[in-house]
Amino acid sequence: MIFTREVSFLELFYDLTYVVLIAQITHHLADHVNWAGVLDFAIVFGLIWLAWMNGTLWHELHSREDGRSRNYIFIQMMLLALLAVFAGDATGDAGPAFAITYAVLFSLYTWQWYLIQRIDDPAYRATTTRYLTGMAITVLALIASAFVDETSRLAVWGVLVVLWAVGGLVQMRRDSSGAMNAGVTGSLVERFGLFTIIVLGEVIVGVVDGISDSEELTATTVATGIIGLTIGFGIWWNYFDSLGRRIPENNVGRLSGWLFVHLPLTMGIAASGAAMVSLVEHAADARTPVASAWLLTGSVTVVLTAIVIAARAIPDTDFPSGWLRQLAPTFTLAAIAIVVIGATRPTPIVLVTTVSTLLALTWFRMFALFLVLGGVPSTDREAE
Repeated sequence: MIFTREVSFLELFYDLTYVVLIAQITHHLADHVNWAGVLDFAIVFGLIWLAWMNGTLWHELHSREDGRSRNYIFIQMMLLALLAVFAGDATGDAGPAFAITYAVLFSLYTWQWYLIQRIDDPAYRATTTRYLTGMAITVLALIASAFVDETSRLAVWGVLVVLWAVGGLVQMRRDSSGAMNAGVTGSLVERFGLFTIIVLGEVIVGVVDGISDSEELTATTVATGIIGLTIGFGIWWNYFDSLGRRIPENNVGRLSGWLFVHLPLTMGIAASGAAMVSLVEHAADARTPVASAWLLTGSVTVVLTAIVIAARAIPDTDFPSGWLRQLAPTFTLAAIAIVVIGATRPTPIVLVTTVSTLLALTWFRMFALFLVLGGVPSTDREAE
C-alpha cells in the first residue's frame, strides 16, 4: 500500500519563494540571450532546483505538523528570499553573496538531515552517511567559491550541479539498503507538479514583459505574445496528461530517472519563458534572431524529451494498453519538427504559431490513442 497525504498550506507557501528566485534568474536570461547567458542560467537554475529538492524531500519524509518543522521551513524561506536578492546577478558581482547565502542554506539542510540520520534505521546508515558527506562537501565548495574569480566560481557551481544530478542518479540506482523500496507518495508527485506550474508561470511573465518592453505596441506584437502563451498551454497539456498525479512504479532505476529528469524539464520550461521576451520584442523583424529561435525551440525540445523519459516510470496500468509505446515516437517527431522550424528562423509570430501547433498536434495524437486503445483513464490512481 502506498501511503499518501495532502500537500500542506505551509508547503504551498514555501514554494512561493521559488517563484521569486526563478523569476530573477529567468529575467537575467531574457536580458542575455546567448550561449554564455544560457550556461549561466543552467548552472544557477540547477543550484536552485537542488535547494528545492532537498527542502521538499526532507519535508515530505520527516516533517510533522509541529512548531519545529514550521520554524525550519520559515528559516529556509528567509534564506531563500535573501538568496533571491543576489540571484539575478549571481554570475556577476553578486556571486560571492549568492555563494555564502546558499552555503548557509545548505548548512541548514545538512543539519536537518543529520538530526534524522542519528535516529534513522541502521540499515540506511551507509546511504545517509554518503548523502551527508556530499552535503558537507557542497557547503565547503560553495564557501570556497566566494573567494575566487567569476569564471572559477561558475565552474565550481557547475561541477556541483553535475555531481549532484549524475551522482545522485547513480547512487539511487546502486543503493542496496532498500531506502527507496517504499517508492514515492502522491503528495511528492504533486509537489513536483506544483514546481512545474511555477516555471510555467515564467512563460506568462515572459509574454507580459515582452509586450510591456516593446518600443511600439502593435497588433503583431500583441498577437505574437498571445500566441506565445499557447506554447505554455501546450506544455501544460502534454506534461500533466502524461505525468500529472501519476505515481511512478516502485522501480529504483526508473524512479531515479523520473526524479532527476525534472531538473532539465523544469529548466527548459523556464528558459522558454525567457525566450518569449525576445520573441515579442522582435515581433516586427523579418526573421527571428538566431539566439532567440534556438532558445525557444531548444527549450521545448528538452521538455518533450524529458517528459518521455519521466513517463517510462509510470506503470502501464495507468494508461490503455500500448499507449506508452507511442509516446516516444510521437514526441520525438514533434521535437525534430520544432528544431527544423527553429533552424529556418521564420518571423517570431510564425515561429510561435508553428511550435504551438506542433505541441497541440502532439497532444491530439496521444488523446486520440486514448480513445482508440480504451478510453481516457483517471490520473488519480488508488492506493493498492
